[in-house]
Amino acid sequence: MLLRHVTQKLVSRPLKQIREEVFRQLEGAGLQVPQGDVALTAGSRGIASIPEILRSCGDWLKEQGASPFLVPAMGSHNGATAEGQRAMIESLGITESEMEMPIRASMEVVQIGEVSTGPVFMDRHCYESAGVLVINRVKLHTCFAGPIQSGLTKMMVVGMGKIRSAQTFHSAGAAGMKQMLLEMGQFVLDSGRILGGLAILEDGYDQTAELHAIPAAQILQREAELLEHHRSYFPRLPVDDLNVLIVGAIGKTYSGTGMDTNVIGRRGIQGFEDLESPRIRVIGALSLVNASQGNALGVGNADFITQRLRDAIDERKTLINTLTTGDMDRAKIPATVGNDEELIQTIRDRYGDQRWMFIPNTLHLDQMYVSGDLAEELARHSQCRVGEQTVSLEFSEGSLKLDFQCT
Repeated sequence: MLLRHVTQKLVSRPLKQIREEVFRQLEGAGLQVPQGDVALTAGSRGIASIPEILRSCGDWLKEQGASPFLVPAMGSHNGATAEGQRAMIESLGITESEMEMPIRASMEVVQIGEVSTGPVFMDRHCYESAGVLVINRVKLHTCFAGPIQSGLTKMMVVGMGKIRSAQTFHSAGAAGMKQMLLEMGQFVLDSGRILGGLAILEDGYDQTAELHAIPAAQILQREAELLEHHRSYFPRLPVDDLNVLIVGAIGKTYSGTGMDTNVIGRRGIQGFEDLESPRIRVIGALSLVNASQGNALGVGNADFITQRLRDAIDERKTLINTLTTGDMDRAKIPATVGNDEELIQTIRDRYGDQRWMFIPNTLHLDQMYVSGDLAEELARHSQCRVGEQTVSLEFSEGSLKLDFQCT
């Protein structure tokens, strides 16, 4: 099979002076900073510039006379243990030495309320602090649609609530999550522990584009507005119909479901319809990124995987995260083939050579390789530039060799 390299022009608006913008936003938000311990939330996603953002928030709080500390806030991720969650944020460069702040990792929680699907909890360190500055990226969620999806509110509800609140939230099912997020989020805000939030918006190249500091009382309203604004940045595949999509790597650092469901069009939830587009007949996934630390939630949205991906799965971590979400189809192991070369040949034998696309992961969509027929179509796409040279499929000891050069 001969491929052509394609560059897709995405929205690019990188924020150059991150530390200065953090200080400007926090100073302008009118936050009432207490003189005492203030918690900063650190999640499990590979958010661009997150170490610098957290460090800057901590430095600003110190200037206000507070004593900031970091709390791993990621629901049931990385085995739902304090040690696992601490290791997760450290793998993202969020360490005590780099942040010059202590990390207080625990799975202990305090119940702060109850909703129809169960109790609402808060991390004990957050609850016992003088206040919490919630920090997270605002983006589309992979399970549900609603006015608020993935962002500050979900960090307060699921991240800070650890596995206990995560179970309450996911018990609502995909259809009820949007309302449950608002209801549980209000409980957290009513606790009086939240000082405010710092919302992060990323552009199409996974670069920090905007920062917005928000007082606690305005989080629910402002986050909904920022989510709508985020849609203008969100990267998508340049075509709606594919025969085969090959994804180089999946994992939690790219999406909560390993592959962003808004990119691949598959939600993987029983009784909940997939997205209308894109429509992809076959998805093959080649590897699990190391930073996911074995959590392969979402692997079930692929049709074929390699043996190396399967061997990289930590079954316990994946099970705990999947049981918490309740969407068991997302953890089902797809058909497993020996290596990249065998997987691609198996799909070619069954589904042919037309309308193929290769991407590094679902977060970085500025570079891709496509089959010749698709290259002709994309040459007419206003946001795509198709390379003139054809590229042969090449393998080294069974592993695919493609140079994506993602920014």
